[in-house]
Amino acid sequence: MSDESFQSYYPESTQHCYGCGTLNPKGLHIESFWEGEDTVCRFTPEPYHTAVPGYVYGGLIASLIDCHSTGSATAAAYRDSGRELGSDPPLRFVTGSLHVDYLKPTPLGVPLVVRGTIHEIRGRVVVVRSSLSAESITCATGEVVAVRMPDDWLESLTRPPSG
Repeated sequence: MSDESFQSYYPESTQHCYGCGTLNPKGLHIESFWEGEDTVCRFTPEPYHTAVPGYVYGGLIASLIDCHSTGSATAAAYRDSGRELGSDPPLRFVTGSLHVDYLKPTPLGVPLVVRGTIHEIRGRVVVVRSSLSAESITCATGEVVAVRMPDDWLESLTRPPSG
C-alpha cells in the first residue's frame, strides 16, 4: 500500500476541490487509500462542522462520501487498466450522481471512517458504494456514479487562459 493518498496523484490543475483538493486552503483535504480491495478515508470533523450541538452537519457527510468515492473511482480505473496512479495520460473522475442515506446521527469529536467498495466499472463510469461510520457504528451509506473527465476538459484545465 502506498503512503500517498489517491488525491496526491491528481493533476495540479484539478487540485482545487473543496473536499479533496490539496490546493484549496479552506478545503477538507481528505485523503483516500487502498485497504485490501476496499478504499478508506479517515477524517475528524471540527466543531464548526456541526448541525446541532454534538452532531455533524449532513452536508459534510455527503462531501466525505462524494470526494472519497470519486478518488476511489480514479484509483480503481488506474488499477483496472494495470497502470500506476498518476501515470499519463491522467485519469480523473467527477460526480455523475450522489445518493446518501443518513442512518444515525453522526457524533462530532470522533474520527469518521469512510469505506468504499468498487461496485462496477464500465467504460468511463465507476460506481462506488461507501459507508461512513463513527466508533464502528454505520451512520450513513452512499452510492456515487463517478464519470471520467473528458480528456479535452483535463487538457483545457492545464492550458493558460487565452486572450
